[in-house]
Amino acid sequence: MLHLRPVRILIGLCGVLVVTFLGYKVVPVNATTVGFAYLLVILVLATMWGFLEAALASILATLVFNFFFLPPVGTFTIADPQNWVALSSFLATSLIASRLSAKARARASEAVERQQDLERLYSFSRAMLQIEAGVPFATQLLERLVQVFDLQAGVLYERDSGDFSRVGIESSEGIQNTLRSVALHGGTSPQEEPPFVIVAVSRGSEPVASMALRGATMPVGVLQGIANLVAIGLERARAQDLAQQIEAARQSEQLRTTLIDAMAHEFKTPLTLIRAATTSLLANPEIPTANRTEQLAIADEEAKHLQELIDDAIEMARLDTAHIEIHRELASLEETLREVLASMQTEIDERPIQIDLNGALPPIPFDKRLLKLAIRQLLDNALKYTPADTPVRLGAYMKDGVMTVDVTDRGKGIPDEEQKRIFERFYRSPSVKGQIPGSGLGLSIADGIVRAHNGELTVSSHPGQTTFQITLPVLRQEVA
Repeated sequence: MLHLRPVRILIGLCGVLVVTFLGYKVVPVNATTVGFAYLLVILVLATMWGFLEAALASILATLVFNFFFLPPVGTFTIADPQNWVALSSFLATSLIASRLSAKARARASEAVERQQDLERLYSFSRAMLQIEAGVPFATQLLERLVQVFDLQAGVLYERDSGDFSRVGIESSEGIQNTLRSVALHGGTSPQEEPPFVIVAVSRGSEPVASMALRGATMPVGVLQGIANLVAIGLERARAQDLAQQIEAARQSEQLRTTLIDAMAHEFKTPLTLIRAATTSLLANPEIPTANRTEQLAIADEEAKHLQELIDDAIEMARLDTAHIEIHRELASLEETLREVLASMQTEIDERPIQIDLNGALPPIPFDKRLLKLAIRQLLDNALKYTPADTPVRLGAYMKDGVMTVDVTDRGKGIPDEEQKRIFERFYRSPSVKGQIPGSGLGLSIADGIVRAHNGELTVSSHPGQTTFQITLPVLRQEVA
């Protein structure tokens, strides 16, 4: 704005000359009226532009006031001593009024700037709370800082990790050593080339980072406020990372414990039958061939069952990761459903199972092992919650390029508020905890497997009936 000052001074002097012309030539008035007019012009100049413009206008107004309005008119001579007092008072009043008005204007401007700084700090704090996961926190934090405060560029150095985050600048080699020093010892460091301001980011009295800002013309207090908000943001991100690590460790330990308990429970039945068959064979060496064959068949069948249980347990442990890798193969869904029922004969026992296959099911590509595991989880869940004399329905059909598998039980139903959470890992309804055995893993694993096939697992429930439905989109060329 300095390049406009000569123009402002010229406008102020012209304003004084206009008042002089009007008061002397157009509408002749007395000296007192002209003096007040001069004072009004000077106050306007001080309010609008500052003291220098008003002071120069005051001096010019004093001179023309003396020349045109104080006798003898037309000279700078003052005949009456009282006019000396009047002229001096006019000059002093105009200068003092100009100074006071300029101070008030500066204070008002400063208050507006402080309000804008506070609004920017508040906007930055809100933007900091809206940072999303995925992109590095420090980079997002710096982007929002540069955007809110309209900076040219910024660099953030984190002392613990040694990482540099940059926005608006490709390389920070020229200031890296300074950033490290400030992050180690604290304080601020203005840089001339390039024009950066470097400030420490401290947690309490201990510096934890430093940042370099280009285009920062804010006061030191605002700069320190930014540093404090950045420190809070970094501490919040660190706390969130720590909480996620703790939660991951807790879930991993819970998964390990759950799997061990499930394995111990599931393995007991086939191991007991195998042990009974081998004990019988060893205790009776001369057992008839027919009976021996029957015992060996039982042992072989339960050994296969045990192998499937072990494979399922390993698969469940592997599915603890966020990404499930599937290996598709062209297979018959009907055959897969019957294999699931055959592998669950022990759990099914004498329970009625209603199989509903609506038409012929063409072979489609899917991961047979994983889909069997998902259907097994749904069927096991239905058997737990269905009364012993009530059938469980297992259905499958294909329509409009979508393969659907339904598992329906006749249990008490799932309340609406719980249907949104049943696919969460380890979630179990408070109404069944301690009454029906379970780990809270089965539905979440089934949901993950179906999603990995680009399908969807949904639930619809009301008192007396609950249906879990798997839908798998199938392309026409896959069916062909």
